[in-house]
Amino acid sequence: MIDRYLREEIKHIWDLHSKFDYYLKVEIAVCEAYAELGEIPKEDVLIIKQRAKFDVKRIDEIEREVRHDVIAFLTNVNESLGDLGRYMHVGLTSSDVIDTAFALQIQDSGKIIKQDLNKVINSIKNLAEKHKNTICIGRSHGIHAEIMTFGLKLCSWIDILERQKENFEHALEQIRVGQISGPVGTYSNISPEVEQITCKHLGLKPARISTQIIARDYHAYFMQSLALIASVIEQFATEIRHLQRTEVLEVEEGFAPHQKGSSAMPHKKNPVLSENLCGLARVVRANSIVALENIPLWHERDISHSSSERIIFPDSLGLIDFMLNRFNEIIENLVVHKDNMLKNTDKFGGIVFSQKVLLSLVAKGLSRENAYELVQKNALDAFNNNGNFKENILNDSQISKYLSKDEIEIIFDKNAFLQNVDKIYERIL
Repeated sequence: MIDRYLREEIKHIWDLHSKFDYYLKVEIAVCEAYAELGEIPKEDVLIIKQRAKFDVKRIDEIEREVRHDVIAFLTNVNESLGDLGRYMHVGLTSSDVIDTAFALQIQDSGKIIKQDLNKVINSIKNLAEKHKNTICIGRSHGIHAEIMTFGLKLCSWIDILERQKENFEHALEQIRVGQISGPVGTYSNISPEVEQITCKHLGLKPARISTQIIARDYHAYFMQSLALIASVIEQFATEIRHLQRTEVLEVEEGFAPHQKGSSAMPHKKNPVLSENLCGLARVVRANSIVALENIPLWHERDISHSSSERIIFPDSLGLIDFMLNRFNEIIENLVVHKDNMLKNTDKFGGIVFSQKVLLSLVAKGLSRENAYELVQKNALDAFNNNGNFKENILNDSQISKYLSKDEIEIIFDKNAFLQNVDKIYERIL
């Protein structure tokens, strides 16, 4: 059940009691708008705010009879208001309440997600500062490419996650819209001024136009921002999983003193947290497809979107909250094996220095094609025979015509790869 992944703070926003509480906030804000316009006595609105209440069990009881959740909610609230109930829901349609309350739930959830994103970004920054000069191998196609630092890998993560934070904040602002426009959005029995004032009270913007509902491209765009966050978390988690493989062992997830990795093999320490994140990312992405499919509704509205939204929004927001906190836990407890990182750069006698040798030969006047052939021959010999690339270069008589032993030693200096690390760090940190 996805419910097990929902943390209490965000779970509370989406529980049934909170949903109706948001409904009530909207209804009362409309009454306050009418009062500001002089259409309802302000003292009556104060009494409504004091008296208005609901009971979820009672709403369920009424809904079983009327088969309409908003009517059941209003009937129950009016039981607590008596004659003042005549001021409730004047000129509104159900979607005015539902969609505007929905916007409030999304905004409140979004505040939590923004906090989560900031926390994770700061944790990665702290780790990046620590490993600015921690030498490791960079890989392309999963194969050793050239030397970099672990800190640079983390800087890439920071850049990606900050971009997704910006995307999310934009999507959250886009969906900060409410509507109080009546059936098919024509303001037939309510004025646009009521909508304007209501939304202001609720911290929302009035939709430029609503067709009895707020257009679902808003919601789809927001869900895409969640899918992007989930996908980049999966990207980072996949990297950790690869780096934890036994034959690589450059990083490991933290392993608690009494933790066990396998019911059968006592030696196992598995990247289970990262694997969990990869699986959950698939759920969030799948939910974003549902949001896209909710865009084409019939005419001015139908309710084919509402049933799925009751699942995909709380689940996706809850999962993103969970995933960001879990990933933060991974980063804060990540075990970095510097010695293994360094050792892996030396495989096959520094085979990853091949481009440095190539460019040095070209600088000495050899054609690129001839230099490439010379270097590749020595590299593949080291690779195929578990040999030593540096020794091959030193012993190659054709190469020694162009490069001295001292020059070759300089070529194989790892620090030569790191000369621009500071410049990259200035861009990110």
